[in-house]
Amino acid sequence: MSNGVCDVVTDARVGNEADLEPATPAWMAVFSLAMGVFGLLTAEYLPASLLTPMAAELGVSEALAGQAVTVTAVAALFSGLLLPGLTRGIDRRVVLLGFSVLMIASNLLVAFSSSLMVLLIMRILLGIALGGFWSMAAAVAMRLVPTTLLPRALSIIFSGIAVGTVVAVPLGSYLGGLYGWRSAFVAAAAVGVVTLVFQLFTLPPLAPRRPARLRTVLEVLLRPGIAVGMLACVLVHTGHFALFTYIRPFLESTSGVGAEGLALMLLGFGAANFVGTLLAGWLLEKSPRGTMVLMPALVGVTALALVWLPASVPGQVVLLALWGMAFGGVPVAWSNWVARAVPDQAESAGGMVVASVQSAIAAGAAAGGAMFSFSGIDGVFVAAGILMLLAALLIGMRVKVQAPGHGAGESPGLHL
Repeated sequence: MSNGVCDVVTDARVGNEADLEPATPAWMAVFSLAMGVFGLLTAEYLPASLLTPMAAELGVSEALAGQAVTVTAVAALFSGLLLPGLTRGIDRRVVLLGFSVLMIASNLLVAFSSSLMVLLIMRILLGIALGGFWSMAAAVAMRLVPTTLLPRALSIIFSGIAVGTVVAVPLGSYLGGLYGWRSAFVAAAAVGVVTLVFQLFTLPPLAPRRPARLRTVLEVLLRPGIAVGMLACVLVHTGHFALFTYIRPFLESTSGVGAEGLALMLLGFGAANFVGTLLAGWLLEKSPRGTMVLMPALVGVTALALVWLPASVPGQVVLLALWGMAFGGVPVAWSNWVARAVPDQAESAGGMVVASVQSAIAAGAAAGGAMFSFSGIDGVFVAAGILMLLAALLIGMRVKVQAPGHGAGESPGLHL
């Protein structure tokens, strides 16, 4: 997801290296993967902009409605680790088309769900599609283009992430305000239908290859310095998603903005997030460690400032933009770290990052809901802000970060 960049980069080398690479690039098929990324990311993030009306109509608290994010992330965690192996004998084209069908079904069934329980079950379907897609997308991309063009192909897939980040939350808030929250999920299903049709016509047959084994993932995790780095990655994503899941209730309770104003504020957040993604590449070339420390520290300071400074719409717009820009570079920074730290097993590290980030998303949404029920929305932002500052401290003191140009020469993800 949001949060999926790490997975795409580090999974790029899955497959049998002895297999022949394609002679010509299949760019339309690559674009279909970008569309899949956009559709899945949009669907995953929609509840963050629709918590208030969803909770009101279903007769539950906003904290409970926020678990729509949690169940998706938990399902994605297990799906990303297990589905590549469970589907190892199936054509990857068929598997990817199946994920698009699951995405459509999930969004439509959520749109017509009559209770929170039904909604949560349907969100599990989305999680299965999300985790499975992320575990295979980049490995499929490297089978669609020659090796020399893989960085460009991954850049196109990244564009789906960036556009989804910019569009998903404000569009959901806007449609929810005009036509009700269910309309946003119908729109997401329509995006899924377009994606499915495009993939049907562009994805070639892709005979299955042997995926990375879970045992290898565990071996990578036990290498010196990797576990503490993954802990820091989990803390950063947990803090962010505790904040992001409950961004709408916070803004409504402090600034009193309506649906249109909220959509504009969230659009600013998404645009700043996109800028942060671009800016991170330049900053990482200058100072990888400094960049990795600075980004969560800025998010933490911003979260505390949103609570402790006097609430005003202009001030919150600025703080939201700072938060969006700071977090925009986090997935890029961690993909760089993994590729540099584990250059010989980058594909196995991909499965590890899938589990880490998705567990962090689930933990952030769940912990945020518990804190919301216990101490209100301000408590969520204070606790998550402190967690981000602690993560920055851990990165600065304990995480080993290699300087640019060392240990990463073979990783395509470092050149995006």
